[in-house]
Amino acid sequence: MTVQFGRDICGDLRSATEREWLVTNGIGGYACGTLAGTLTRHYHGLLIAALKPPLERTLLLTKLDEQVQYGEETYDLSSDRWGDGTVMPQGYRHIEQFHLEGTIPVWTFACGDARLEKRIWMEQGANTTYVRYTLTRGGFGIALALKALVNYRSHHGNTQGNDWQMAVQAHPQGIAVQALAEATPLYLLADAAHIDLAHSWYRNYALAVEQYRGIFPYDDHLHVATFHTKLAVGQSFTLIASTRSPEDFTGDAALQKRHYHEQRLLQQWESSHRAGDPPPPAWLNQLVLAADQFVVDRSVAGHPGKTIIAGYPWFGDWGRDTMIALPGLAIATGRPNIAKPILRTFAQHLDQGMLPNLFPEAGETPEYNTVDAILWYFEAIRAYYSATQDQALLAELFPILTEVIDWHQKGTRHQIHLADDGLLYAGEAGVQLTWMDAKIGDWVVTPRIGKPIEINALWYNALLIMAEFAADLGETATPYLQLAQQARLGFQRFWCGDHGYCYDVIDGPAGDDLSLRPNQIFAVALPSAVLSSESLLSSEQQKSIVDTVAATLLTSYGLRSLSPMHTDYKGQYGGDPLARDSAYHQGPAWGWLIGPFVQAHLKVYQNPAIARSFIAPMVNHLAAACVGTLNEIFDGDVPHAPRGAFAQAWTVAEVLRAYRLTKTQLRIFQ
Repeated sequence: MTVQFGRDICGDLRSATEREWLVTNGIGGYACGTLAGTLTRHYHGLLIAALKPPLERTLLLTKLDEQVQYGEETYDLSSDRWGDGTVMPQGYRHIEQFHLEGTIPVWTFACGDARLEKRIWMEQGANTTYVRYTLTRGGFGIALALKALVNYRSHHGNTQGNDWQMAVQAHPQGIAVQALAEATPLYLLADAAHIDLAHSWYRNYALAVEQYRGIFPYDDHLHVATFHTKLAVGQSFTLIASTRSPEDFTGDAALQKRHYHEQRLLQQWESSHRAGDPPPPAWLNQLVLAADQFVVDRSVAGHPGKTIIAGYPWFGDWGRDTMIALPGLAIATGRPNIAKPILRTFAQHLDQGMLPNLFPEAGETPEYNTVDAILWYFEAIRAYYSATQDQALLAELFPILTEVIDWHQKGTRHQIHLADDGLLYAGEAGVQLTWMDAKIGDWVVTPRIGKPIEINALWYNALLIMAEFAADLGETATPYLQLAQQARLGFQRFWCGDHGYCYDVIDGPAGDDLSLRPNQIFAVALPSAVLSSESLLSSEQQKSIVDTVAATLLTSYGLRSLSPMHTDYKGQYGGDPLARDSAYHQGPAWGWLIGPFVQAHLKVYQNPAIARSFIAPMVNHLAAACVGTLNEIFDGDVPHAPRGAFAQAWTVAEVLRAYRLTKTQLRIFQ
């Protein structure tokens, strides 16, 4: 599948602005924007560098305003929306075609009979962006002028230029920009270009998405130079933005290197398929490439490691998201080798039986406000071990896993402890511990204090995993099997026969919560619920849950976070931070939940073709929002408009994993 658009999309400002593109560099840096070229977010830019990988992401190069002189005609190729509402220039009108070349966005501009292609990509492992122009057709050559606009701020922020003076000076092969005395320099490099230095603030870019999100919607950027060059037909020109001082930068070699990286990813994916399996649909290739965008480097105690960016453009690496996404991003794509350093990276931060929820942007102290990240860690290790039989890593991690079980038995932070009925209790006022973690000031929107259902399904899963690991390592499995039996017996307390589904939380401060939420799907979907001879719920109960969730919570792009019949349901997500956060888990559909739903449906109905059909709408979504990847959330109400982060690791991961689960009925959990 090739994501491709013609003039019907590219030439329509709304359609071309609503669609975005993303490229990444494997260390947390990225570049993104709209197909039209207009800025609509604080996060749009050609070089958002990770100055302390994978975080401290800083906008350096915002955009290039392009102008082509062809014969007697001048063509502005850039597009800008200003604070007074005007759109000028309107370069989107010259976009004849847009397509993805792997993850590389490619624009084709029509300037009379001339055709100019533009590509953007980043160097893997470096804060370096390449912007390449190639004249593919024309009666004669063109003159190309590129006006560089820069900044130096957090990707979360905005700039009011005022009297800010940056140091801009000529440098071999280009210019160097020093925003502040202590700032990381930005180098803009190009061969065979005449450069006119400048220092002029362009003010009041209007950012429509930030206005929709209730954030200050204006930004200023500094014009520091204009690069002039000429291209004959067949020639290319590459402008390079980097935090490194000039060295041997070559556009041709860099593009080949990027292509090779992506070809290698697809080869690993293809080699993971079993002989005799039908070939996967072509659209999954795009998703495999998208999966790689979330895998980044993170050093731990000075040693190289790996982690997963939860989502672009604003998330960092989160413990919960990493463990949920890991089986899909690594195992399902045929890259178990990347799982091992990630599992080791997070093992270094285990504390009191808990994994950190996130590594903050500023500071080195992790936050441990999550009950489920460590439980998903067990499942991630299980998936890795199932794929690799890496007993050496298992033996390395097993002692710390035993400590995790011990800590949960005796109690750890936030009142997390094993209760007398064999179930885990978690929670205290003012703390959000489950994946439904929205918090506004001191208000936790969905506190779920007590015994949440998915936490206890994960606990049971972890105990059975420990029993399996113990047996493989020659250790005793009896203590874990005994705890699992206690959990299984206690778990029946979640079932509400009058309604045919489970309580979301039991033993909370206000009693038991019968709100119909998607969390109960994990009691059916987790491998322990299928692989164990003693499931948490009966076959009839499992079928009732799947049918209820399908009838009430299922959408084309995941499961709603709350039943539309609930008085707190919010079917649309938008507005200022208060409005958005109060709605976050009260109705929007979450893309990642399509994975456990497919898994549960496959368990109950044992029909891979029908189970696979639930992920089919994601094919269309690949060409809808941030092209080539998948969103975090969607409106609960039709038409389920994409919302939240425009590229989310666990959504991509769970679609890949769901496809793999449904390849054949006999290989569900291999």
